[in-house]
Parts: sequence; structure tokens; C-alpha cells
Amino acid sequence: MVQVFVVLAGAIGLALAAVQQADQAPAAQAAAAQAPAAPVTFEAFVAELRTEALSRGISAATVDATLTNIEPVTVVVTRDRSQPEITQSLDAYVQQRVTPGRVTTGRKMLNTHRALLTRIEKQYGLPPPVMVAIWGIESNFGSFTGSYSTIPALATLAWDGRRPLFRSELFEALKIVDQGRASATELKGSWAGAMGQPQFMPSSYLSHAVDFDEDGHANIWTSLPDVFASMANYLEKSGWARGVRWGREVRITKAAMTRVDRAVPMRTASGCRAFREMTVARPLAEWAKLGVTLPGGGALPKADMTASLVRGQTRHFLVYENYHALIAYNCSHAYAVTVGTLADRID
Repeated sequence: MVQVFVVLAGAIGLALAAVQQADQAPAAQAAAAQAPAAPVTFEAFVAELRTEALSRGISAATVDATLTNIEPVTVVVTRDRSQPEITQSLDAYVQQRVTPGRVTTGRKMLNTHRALLTRIEKQYGLPPPVMVAIWGIESNFGSFTGSYSTIPALATLAWDGRRPLFRSELFEALKIVDQGRASATELKGSWAGAMGQPQFMPSSYLSHAVDFDEDGHANIWTSLPDVFASMANYLEKSGWARGVRWGREVRITKAAMTRVDRAVPMRTASGCRAFREMTVARPLAEWAKLGVTLPGGGALPKADMTASLVRGQTRHFLVYENYHALIAYNCSHAYAVTVGTLADRID
């Protein structure tokens, strides 16, 4: 109904413009040139997608099988407006997800799958507690991977606001089907198009999914060897370094924070929003001089490494280079800090 109203409103606006007096025509034409284009119906948008998919080399059989008679998924738009990483503070997000129950489950899963996780760590360098923490946050240790069909969900998000990111991911999903890596019915996940237990977007699946169990299929939906190895491969390719922490929680008094604000600027480099919402890196010794301590008041480690500050409302974190790999997986401080904190509690 909202779409119909918008279209009708646009039509009424055009009709009023048509009856303006001649001496008002130049102003009306200028305003019309600056006005946004009229909304495109979902059916017309899908027709555009079909044409572009064929031009990208997707077979007609795949296009017909995946883009025929699909409908917009209205709940996807609603969920998109209320993402918890955006609507919740960092402190609240961490508190809600790093719970005693999740920590207990994580420790059980770590013990249950330790042999497999150790094999994967040997190849990719990602510690088992970090793998289990990502698994726990992304899909509640595999118990909930999402029930949305990926292609209609991505088509809806691409159509709503004409966003190129989701349009691009849609074509990557079509490529997965076209290459025979998975069928359209197998492509299920979150409302945002993230698939399987590690919640990979289609482009991430094509770039990072691993057939660790060597059955000829990178199965991130039901094969735990493939799930864990795919996550580890993703972080290794994102720069995860062996033997280095992700970061740590710290204590900063009001006076110390004032010193930090004066001495350490925020980042200005390009990148996703989270990269810009942290300070530049400084040596741990410099943070110690500014008055930053461990949560209990103890001194920071005397290690020759740099760290950036990530701030919550009351909780603050110094993060190291491996934190960047977590941000690459999901560009949200709330998410990355939660994974790191949960991994520490599981270990």
C-alpha cells in the first residue's frame, strides 16, 4: 500500500506541474529535473535484474529458475530498519550476547569439536575459541541459520532504495547456482542474505568457502568441517596473525579519557564506518602513560605492540591488529568486541 501511495503522489505531482501557467514553466522544469525518479515496481525491477544477469553470463536456465514469479519479502525491509548493531549500544549488545549460558555452551562445543578445530587451526592459524565464538554469535552454534530464501531476500533489499551492494550480492548468489555449487533452494539464511552457519554473503561464499571434508562441495549449511574452515579461511585472508590477541577490555577514568581525547586522534582513513570510529594505533606504553589500565586497575602488559581504542558508553577496549580481521568479517564494533569477549570467556 505504501508503494501505491508514493506512485500516486508522484502522478498527482506531475499532473499539477502540467497545469502550471506558462510563466512558471522554467521553474517547474528545474524542480522536476532535481526531483527523484519515480519508484520502480518490483516486477519492473526484477525484469532489469533478468536482463543484467544474462549480460553477466548467467545462463537463461538459471535466470528462469531463480527470478521467475518471485515476490518482495516485506519483513526483510522491516528487519533492515532495526539492525541491533545499529540500534543497540556496544555495551548493551555485548551484555545481551555474552551470557553465562552462551559461555557454557561455547565451552561444551569447544571440547566436543576440539580435534577438528585443532586441525583447522594448524592450517589457518585461527584459535579454536575464536572459531567457536563466531559460530555462537552468527548462528547460535549452528542451531539457527535463518530460514529466508536468499535470492528473494537480496532482490527485495536491492529494490528497496536501489542499493548496489545487495544487487551485486544477488548476482553472486545467481553465480553460485549457475556454477552448480548449490541449488536455489539450498541458498537460505538471514533476512540480509547471509547464508549458513558462518552467515556468509554470496560473495564471501565464492571467495572463502572451503570444502574441508573433501566431499566435493563447500557446505556451510550442515558440514561442520566446512563451516569452521570457511570461517578460519576468511579471517586468515583478512590478515589474522597467529599468536596475537584480538584486544582486551580496559579501564579509563574520566581524567584519563580527557588526556586520551587530547593526545590520540580518531582515524580518518577510508574504510567501513567501524574503522573510522576508533582511534589511531598507539604503543601500549603510550596508553599506559595516559592512564589506561586493566579493568581491575593493574598495569597494561609491557608488550611491544600498538593498539587502538574502541569506546562504549561505560566499557572500553584496546584492540590489536587481529581486531581488523574481525571487523572485516562484520564491520561493527559491537559485533567484533562481542566475538572477542566471548572467545576470551570460552577459552
